[in-house]
Amino acid sequence: MAVTDDRPVADQLSELGAQLAWVRDYLDPDALTGQRAALEAQMGAPGFWDDQAEAARVSTEHARVTRKLDSYESLRKEVDDAAELLELDSSLEAEVAEQIAPVRDELARLQEEALFNGEYDAGDAVVTVTAGTGGTDAQDWAEMLLRMYLRWTSDRGFQTELVEASPGEEAGLKSATLTVRGENAYGLFKAERGVHRLVRLSPFDSAHRRHTAFAQVVVAPLLPDSAEVEIDEGDLRIDTYRASGAGGQHVNKTDSAVRITHLPTGIVVQCQNERSQASNKQTAMRILRARLAELAEEEREAELARERGGKVDVGFGSQIRSYVLHPYQMVKDHRTDFEAGNAQGVLDGALDGFVQAYLLARATGKA
Repeated sequence: MAVTDDRPVADQLSELGAQLAWVRDYLDPDALTGQRAALEAQMGAPGFWDDQAEAARVSTEHARVTRKLDSYESLRKEVDDAAELLELDSSLEAEVAEQIAPVRDELARLQEEALFNGEYDAGDAVVTVTAGTGGTDAQDWAEMLLRMYLRWTSDRGFQTELVEASPGEEAGLKSATLTVRGENAYGLFKAERGVHRLVRLSPFDSAHRRHTAFAQVVVAPLLPDSAEVEIDEGDLRIDTYRASGAGGQHVNKTDSAVRITHLPTGIVVQCQNERSQASNKQTAMRILRARLAELAEEEREAELARERGGKVDVGFGSQIRSYVLHPYQMVKDHRTDFEAGNAQGVLDGALDGFVQAYLLARATGKA
């Protein structure tokens, strides 16, 4: 829904023009045009459909690039036409204001799109939430975060699948892993990786005192099956176990859960939602490849930071956001200082403001 803007229409048009210029700098339509031409050449080559998986990937990328370009050109034309109309007849200000109202929302989406330029940003994601310090409160907090992400992804139209959920001793979750499928899922979820802190009156404390709990969010790109991530079988420890606890509340019960430990890195992944041990192992291996790809991405980011003479914390252990429910309500992102007073709204999935602030700060070198 377009937001009402009471400023003079000329000022609104000036702002939209500046935002379009910003989008052009980051989106680089000329480069996208060249990319589209190269993809079309691939699609027109003999034998293109012989490799169905590669053909689907190229076709999807072509559709994504084309949509970006068409959206940018359409918005630019609408803003130019509106400016010309206002210049020709200033009495048409009300009509022009109505014409550009929906442009603002579409431009905001395109601005977000322009920020996704990483190798995996456009693709799907694997998200793992793990309870940290805080005992039962931390396990309850992990489940609250999972609920927040499920609502946020639902609002965005993403498809999610819970791969694993390990229930806490008294309440909540020790850990949970879900896959998120949708355009730019990984690019968006990168804003969530790190440690999340909750401050509230504990429902598990008989004295109802204030407690602080922590949970960690790890995000990795969900790679296609064709992706080449080498894993030495000798580096793996594979354990099988029976899913137990709340099972049916979160995932289907199974007697063939699989846990895989990558010994060189200490990364542990597990899956229990498939019906067979072989299927659970296959899913767990795919998640492991995703985690290893993310680890390589972090190492590249750290190396780039060293080359630039700067210091950036790209590790999973950095505290990124605080959610305070007592003695006041406030959610604050420590990387961008973006905050919201409606903490319950954020926990119900209103994350866009935090994510967009982080993406913009990262793009401009401020995060």
